[in-house]
Amino acid sequence: MIKTILFFCLIFSSGYAQIKGCTDPLSKNYNPNATVNDGSCLYKNFKIKPEYSIKLSDSIHETSGLIAFDNLLWTHNDDHDKTTYGLDTLGKIHKKIILDKVTNNDWEEISQDSTHLYIGDFGNNASGNRTDLNILKIEKKSFLERNPIIEKIAFRYSDQTDLSAKKPNTTNFDCEAFIVSKDSIYLFTKQWSSSKTTIYVLPKQSGDHVAQLKHTLDTKGLVTGATYLEDKKLIALCGYSKIGKPFLYLLYDYRNDDFLSGNKRRINVKFPILQIEGITTQDGLHYYLTNESLVRKPIINVPQQIHRIDLSPVLNSYLHK
Repeated sequence: MIKTILFFCLIFSSGYAQIKGCTDPLSKNYNPNATVNDGSCLYKNFKIKPEYSIKLSDSIHETSGLIAFDNLLWTHNDDHDKTTYGLDTLGKIHKKIILDKVTNNDWEEISQDSTHLYIGDFGNNASGNRTDLNILKIEKKSFLERNPIIEKIAFRYSDQTDLSAKKPNTTNFDCEAFIVSKDSIYLFTKQWSSSKTTIYVLPKQSGDHVAQLKHTLDTKGLVTGATYLEDKKLIALCGYSKIGKPFLYLLYDYRNDDFLSGNKRRINVKFPILQIEGITTQDGLHYYLTNESLVRKPIINVPQQIHRIDLSPVLNSYLHK
């Protein structure tokens, strides 16, 4: 009888100990009594300026993805050019490695895990009906030896049933951002009509796959890049609004691979009109962004650039708690 009473006491006490709510002290609705983050945190509008912005070489005027690997920042162009470029943090090119055995139809993003690089050849904004969407999987060791071993991960979207051609920049099946986590790849689409992003998941193994719809997130802008710190449970997305205003969107303190179960915070970046395309970080506090050249004569003439952003005011308390 005593054992039974103790058993029920433990159940009830553990149940009462789990208080769900907003656990971020920087939010508007922080609950100091909450012990479980339920993803309900709300935030005031926040703007941040880059620490610096530096023009990049004309050879990467269409920089479209960015990762930190082998003590350099690696980027690529999004059309025809099969070269990957290794930059220092001020944008100077130090290495060039050509992937001459593959084609660049529309390389829009680069990501990585511990053993491989991944390049997303899945840009689909022209007519929204590509049937050759794929991700290149490149062994890191062979890449650095300049003899890259490359596999191909082909896919289609589970809910795209209409493959008729659409007007340019109207499809919801365009993609410019993804991350690699454990045995899976997570795509973050660029929904032209709704300014939302849909998250799809597929295996990171070579072959033909169906990308399964997982969630939709209202980012209020076009997502164009992603960076991921798995051990910190932190994803940072970048993008721009339909009128070209850049933003960051942070997902952090989530449960398992449910990236929307934790904090969701949109941050405006104090830039002029920019086509931000790439984002990466090593410590979760300091970020590098790149933007493509954007020329709309006679009004807009923005060169390709690299920028450094310090998000310590937003993330320092979370990353060091």
